[in-house]
Amino acid sequence: MATKAYYPISEIGAGKTGFSKTRSIIEAAFYGNNVVKVETLKEAYELAKNSPGTIVTDMPVYRGEEFGLDRDAKVLLFNDGAITGRYAAARRIAGEPGVDCEALDKVAMDAIYTSRWKTMYHATVYAGLDPEFMVRVHLLIPEGEENIMYSWMLNFQYMSDEYVKMYKESKLIGDGKEPDIYIFSDPQWTPEENPGVSFDCLSDPKTLCYFNTDQNCACILGMRYFGEHKKGTLTMVWAIANRNGYASCHGGQKEYLLADGSKFVASVYGLSGSGKSTLTHAKHGGKYEIKVLHDDAFIINTDTCASIAIEPTYFDKTSDYPTGCPDNQYLLTAQNCSATLDEDGKVQLVTEDIRNGNGRAIKSKLWSPNRVDKIEAPVNAIFWIMKDPTIPPVVKLKGAALASVMGATLATKRSSAERLAPGVDPNKLVVVPYANPFRTYPLVNDYEKFKKLVEEKQVDCYIINTGDFMGKKVKPADTLGILEAIVEKKAEFKQWGPFSDIEIMDWEGFVPDLKDASYKEQLKARMQDRVNEVERFAEAKGGYDKLPQEAVEALKKLVEELA
Repeated sequence: MATKAYYPISEIGAGKTGFSKTRSIIEAAFYGNNVVKVETLKEAYELAKNSPGTIVTDMPVYRGEEFGLDRDAKVLLFNDGAITGRYAAARRIAGEPGVDCEALDKVAMDAIYTSRWKTMYHATVYAGLDPEFMVRVHLLIPEGEENIMYSWMLNFQYMSDEYVKMYKESKLIGDGKEPDIYIFSDPQWTPEENPGVSFDCLSDPKTLCYFNTDQNCACILGMRYFGEHKKGTLTMVWAIANRNGYASCHGGQKEYLLADGSKFVASVYGLSGSGKSTLTHAKHGGKYEIKVLHDDAFIINTDTCASIAIEPTYFDKTSDYPTGCPDNQYLLTAQNCSATLDEDGKVQLVTEDIRNGNGRAIKSKLWSPNRVDKIEAPVNAIFWIMKDPTIPPVVKLKGAALASVMGATLATKRSSAERLAPGVDPNKLVVVPYANPFRTYPLVNDYEKFKKLVEEKQVDCYIINTGDFMGKKVKPADTLGILEAIVEKKAEFKQWGPFSDIEIMDWEGFVPDLKDASYKEQLKARMQDRVNEVERFAEAKGGYDKLPQEAVEALKKLVEELA
């Protein structure tokens, strides 16, 4: 088995794998006499369907019986209330400077004590869809939150006969030193003053996402949004992958089979709304046979360069899929959308973010008919998706340090999937290293893994801008055309102006003019911003995310070359 759930008596005790403080607080709750085990998707569906407030639409789940549901299952809609996005401010990560685990452990203890008065549901899934890497994850969540549990079991891999067999045949991760993941969640939690408990340790007094990834456990309190549970689980899984030789990827990957029989594997990295899903699922007019790994979460083995999907389904925005859109036949559940009656009196979803921003749905694996759980062929190229108006639609990076640090300083616009703290400007360009705001380990770990892929495994690295270039929108057709030229090895790159380590492919309508003093100054300022970010990493959080000197030097070189 890939992660460890059962222990001989001789392996139970202080200082042994799976027996640390925070984990012991959280795991014990799973064995309470108020806990009901939910074994199957059918059970979870019935619980969610009958949960107060659930809207049972008249939209059938397409071929639901193929993945554990009854033939007559319907798409379920549940709305969370005022909060319809992730809230990064609530995250507290063990090991980061200033995080008081002792105080947080007491908050968790008290929350678990309070939950004794509730019926709690225990669900289990697999994350990682190949025998090379499979992690078992447990969720404990109270009655009334059945829709979160059901969506969570759909989002990851429920324990079907096929995957149970696969899991039993999979190899141990970390030589048996990685125990199962345990997540305690109580969206109904509210802070109550009790002896021994202080809420000063919380970033936000009413919510908490407490991750102790070294101990493979988490506590999520006061958070109703399903995305917190999805990304919270991925956070834990990516941390295990990071410890065991994988690059953890928040992005998409696809394999192209070309006419000459060769393969090209492309990985794209970007936040919600950057276009990573569009690029991952693009069919390119049928020019190639394509296999899709996933559009949001996967890992790359930094030795073999093979890649593994973490989850089978897709958690997508509904804003681009109007009511009646053919793609909606693949919906399984929906969150934060409205509903209405059609001409036949049937309950239909109302999407397009009319009710609120960031309406979401889980789509089945069947949405992408060319899905695979693993791509054995080594990755050929990494594409950092930037929404930086000074970057042309595509540039190629030379040198492993520059390639990796550009990923570490990936610049983009904020996503509507985020709930921002008061006073934060939603329009400001922000740097999100490797497009992954869910990292719970030092940034240098990702830097070194992506650098290894470029330096040792000869993976090419590009920046693609899917936003606008100096006021002109880069259209999907432009980006797809660029991607096709690279895949077919027809792209001609040449040195870009004064940059010794950046090459450019001229793309009609988007040729930068480095003789334009205003443009050059803006470009220089954006590169300096990246220098500033890396230098800030070295100071913030006590240097927790400090990168090697070579990283900042690679960026400073770009600024100097623009002088």
